[in-house]
Amino acid sequence: MKIFKFGGASIKDAQGVKNVTTVLKKTGEKDLVVVISAMGKMTNALEEVVTAHLAKSDTLKDHLLTVETYHYDILKELFPNKEHAIYKAVSGLLDQLKGFLTSSKSKNHAFVYDQIVSYGELISTTIVSTYLSEENIKNTWLDVRGCIKTDDNYRDAKVDWEVTQKRIIDKVHPTGITVTQGFLGAEHENNFTTTLGREGSDYTAAIFAYCLNGESVTIWKDVPGVLNADPRYFSKTQLLNKISYREAIELAFYGASVIHPKTLQPLQRKEIPLYVKSFYNPEDEGTCVGKGVTLDPKTSCFILKKNQVLISLSSLDFSFMMEDNIGDVFKWLHEYKMKVELIQNSAISFSMCVDNKYDKLDELLVKLREKFKVKWNEGVTLYTIRHSVPSEIKALTRDRNVLLKQESRDTVQIIVKN
Repeated sequence: MKIFKFGGASIKDAQGVKNVTTVLKKTGEKDLVVVISAMGKMTNALEEVVTAHLAKSDTLKDHLLTVETYHYDILKELFPNKEHAIYKAVSGLLDQLKGFLTSSKSKNHAFVYDQIVSYGELISTTIVSTYLSEENIKNTWLDVRGCIKTDDNYRDAKVDWEVTQKRIIDKVHPTGITVTQGFLGAEHENNFTTTLGREGSDYTAAIFAYCLNGESVTIWKDVPGVLNADPRYFSKTQLLNKISYREAIELAFYGASVIHPKTLQPLQRKEIPLYVKSFYNPEDEGTCVGKGVTLDPKTSCFILKKNQVLISLSSLDFSFMMEDNIGDVFKWLHEYKMKVELIQNSAISFSMCVDNKYDKLDELLVKLREKFKVKWNEGVTLYTIRHSVPSEIKALTRDRNVLLKQESRDTVQIIVKN
């Protein structure tokens, strides 16, 4: 059994859905689990629905219409016959979504988010599964919420591996093609929908591979594989043919966006290779992440994170920054949901680069000022370079306002003011 995962970019329109058929035909795989994300930027569109619903905004109808129109435009191109059963199936899912919006009184943002946003994957898989059948690719549609069981930590649910493995083995037929949703699960007690975190569809593919002792996972993307830098920000990029699990986990930890950080861990435990390939050129080799060589070719890898915050602390009385002080800092970082990207400390100062993802910076700063002198810079850019050479660092920092630089054997991190 192999696992294929198609992200939103690969099914953003009717042509993308048709191309899934092309990929399956060209690869010739017969025993597959196909994990599908929401179409295009549909998760973002449904997030707007969440915001409007909780705010009781008059814009809710407009956001719902955007969701509806997007999917129906794709349907019209794929299924010209308006009497096709797929229209009723998608309409039924949209009615379920509207029913939740009408009946739900919950003000728990994370819970409401998961119930609403999940319809992106439920609709996309319904469309893709139906189109594959039209193209004579026999498949079974599977509701992943009956397989992946989690706790109730909505928006970032933790998988119950024991129960999940039993469910997956029970529900996935060992032969043939199964189409299911990425990103989603369901909590034990009430069976409410949960999500596994943004980009969690990659993680879903890894969960299925682990539970089924899969031969491999292939993530189909709009790039030829894993590149050594993001082509949106770097003019010269290079395809990485092979990456070790360890190196890929390092790259993911520092923010490389091609592979979700949680995806690699279950694959490494069973030494299941992960391939990243282009859905435009499915016969190309792409990138293989697996056991063995660290990096092929051996080249520098560049990771960029924008809109970070650099916070610098010093004690009010010039005393040392010791473990008890730093312990308080990390407790508050956890409390205010700040992801720490870099730390650096001296005898009387402590600096950290954080991602203000949940917009809690002001609350954190108030707390920090109770105990420290606080300076901070917002909107800074963090560069992380793996396996760099001095000339590359020199070129990167030329004519830039460098606020902080940290270097270890394999990694250089630089924070610059934009």
